Amino acid sequence: MQILSHRGYWLIPEEKNQEIAFRRSFDMNYGTETDLRDSGSKIVISHDKPRGDEMTFEELLQIMDSRNLMLALNIKADGLIDDILSILKIYNHTNYFTFDMSIPDMIFQIKKNANVFAPLSDIVFTPILLEQSTGIWLDCFKSIWYTNELIEDFIDCGKEVCIVSNDLHNREHLEHWQLLKQNKFINSDKLLICTDKLEEAIKFFN
Repeated sequence: MQILSHRGYWLIPEEKNQEIAFRRSFDMNYGTETDLRDSGSKIVISHDKPRGDEMTFEELLQIMDSRNLMLALNIKADGLIDDILSILKIYNHTNYFTFDMSIPDMIFQIKKNANVFAPLSDIVFTPILLEQSTGIWLDCFKSIWYTNELIEDFIDCGKEVCIVSNDLHNREHLEHWQLLKQNKFINSDKLLICTDKLEEAIKFFN
């Protein structure tokens, strides 16, 4: 299983999506999930509307320093994929996927051959454009509604699956993790989890 930090490995909320949090995650050799928006002529790291002082996407890749760790990119605005793919190419970064975009932008990203993860959750019951997608972004807004068999079926069909950990919804996570630990792909890079509890997850799953 690949473990991804959520907005970097932050210790206090103010560190989310900040340089210190990304450095912690990357220096531990773990990739991250983060949020991308446009601000002026730049692609910046920002979950909410940019203020103008955000780290740029290029600066994040410079911090990664060619380590090519996994990036889960939540692109918060349509029409940015050309610029994002160009920046990834400049830094020779190939280990990434995009997720949680609008359907029209998802179609456009797929046409651009981006690594797109289709949404699946207790709100979106059928993964959109699954055949054209690289993987699944598997979420649980209300409860753990899926089984290991469902996850395994997707991976058996050649898809990667990234699990949104229960802790991101402020729910108890250990029971959720125990379920995932029984998955037959627990030792495969095709199974991923995104969490705010990076060090705890490393100890639990390794």
